[in-house]
Amino acid sequence: MSDLVTGDAVVLGLQPARLPSRALAVLIDLVVVWAAYLLITLGLAVATASLDEAAMMAVSVASFLLVLVGAPIAVETLTHGRSLGKLAVGLRVVRDDGGPIRFRHALVRGAMGVVEILMTFGVVACIASLVSERGRRLGDVFAGTLVVRERVPTARVAAVPPPPPWLVGRFAGVDLSAVPETLWLEIRQYLTRSRELDPAVGRRLAERLADELVSRTGTPPPAGVPAEAYLAGVVAERQARDARRAFASAAAGLPGVVAGSVPPPVVAPVVAPVVASPVASPSVPSVASPPVVASPGVDPGVESGVRPTGFAPPA
Repeated sequence: MSDLVTGDAVVLGLQPARLPSRALAVLIDLVVVWAAYLLITLGLAVATASLDEAAMMAVSVASFLLVLVGAPIAVETLTHGRSLGKLAVGLRVVRDDGGPIRFRHALVRGAMGVVEILMTFGVVACIASLVSERGRRLGDVFAGTLVVRERVPTARVAAVPPPPPWLVGRFAGVDLSAVPETLWLEIRQYLTRSRELDPAVGRRLAERLADELVSRTGTPPPAGVPAEAYLAGVVAERQARDARRAFASAAAGLPGVVAGSVPPPVVAPVVAPVVASPVASPSVPSVASPPVVASPGVDPGVESGVRPTGFAPPA
């Protein structure tokens, strides 16, 4: 990793590209550019067959400069340092401060590339990359640029081990507002790698972190609780608070839900069963039901317990 300091005094950790990956990117770019140059040269040779020798030479020089020199410069300028080969390998050209390159950076790199790549078949560029600490060629040195890797494999983040069950909820009243993020990061790194440390070294480190955490919170660990278990319990309490805060924020964004409240349960509407009238069959005699006498002002369907459905059964 290379520490680059930006204009705002921010340190950037970038991984410079080495010679094998850069050589592969240059090889891909050269194959594409030379293929395009040969096709354009054949087309111009057919189109300018009627011209004299001086005009044909001028056209050849112009096509060489435009295709082999101007095209890479234009591509790096428009893509901010990502040519076709660099995009395939996962590289990018940036400034010394980590920012994107501009036309002047691409122009200097392209002009120097004619000398150290095309005219010397890449020998000068290889020697300069091997000598340079960051793997830069002469064009990068004069332009103030650096080729870095964009696709860096990320390390797997280990989960923080949970505290003992008898410590869960014991630190619910601890004030964690004065604990800085740097201390949380140190505690997390210790808890995720405590099994890899020497027992004596890990114990001393846990005691130091616990003392610093006590000085920030003002709450010492319970009697008989080891420093590592105390750190795990406090970290678990902080994670639980963050989860509750995130849930409350998500609930506040829902329409009709008040932050911190539990939404009422949804009750499904009760649908009254539909009782269909029996259909008379020629083989089975039907028994006539007694007529329902409705009280004055009362719906007959309500009084009988059966609501009219508006559906007339077939005769």
